Amino acid sequence: MSALRDRLRALPGFPEPMPSLDPADLPEDPRDLILRWLGEEIDRGTRQPHAMTFETIREDGAPDGRTLVLKDLDEQGLHVATSRTSAKGRQLAVDPRAAMTFFWRESGRQLRVSGEVTALGEEVSQQDWLARPTSDGAPNPDWQVYALQPAEVIVMQAREDRRHVVVRYHRDAEGWRH
Repeated sequence: MSALRDRLRALPGFPEPMPSLDPADLPEDPRDLILRWLGEEIDRGTRQPHAMTFETIREDGAPDGRTLVLKDLDEQGLHVATSRTSAKGRQLAVDPRAAMTFFWRESGRQLRVSGEVTALGEEVSQQDWLARPTSDGAPNPDWQVYALQPAEVIVMQAREDRRHVVVRYHRDAEGWRH
């Protein structure tokens, strides 16, 4: 085995105690679980609990991921923001499918959300732009807030024995199933 492989295998696992996840106790709507888990991470003092990997699809069909922060969560979906002319903005204009992956190491939790994004209104986008710490108070007509409407949500609660609990939510014509 390589030296790197040995070092990687020797790294410590998740902290104990970790929360447990009972699939029988999950809410019907995964957005309720997202809000609960995010709230628990905020209360725990997790640094940047709203940071996630946001993936779009390049023109050649390959995934393209980067770290963004969640701006909000409402009936329209999970909000992110970017410039319309950025790689993300251009990719979303061609193919609105996207995915988010949150990982909270402190609690051994992972949350994956996928679906399609829609561009929210100019007022929402400009309010977000003006609230940025680097804003000089001038509007940015290139700024866009998008909402990812979940079609699938996969939640994972890690366990020290590596028998992680994974639950997949998917939406059909009648609502959410898991």
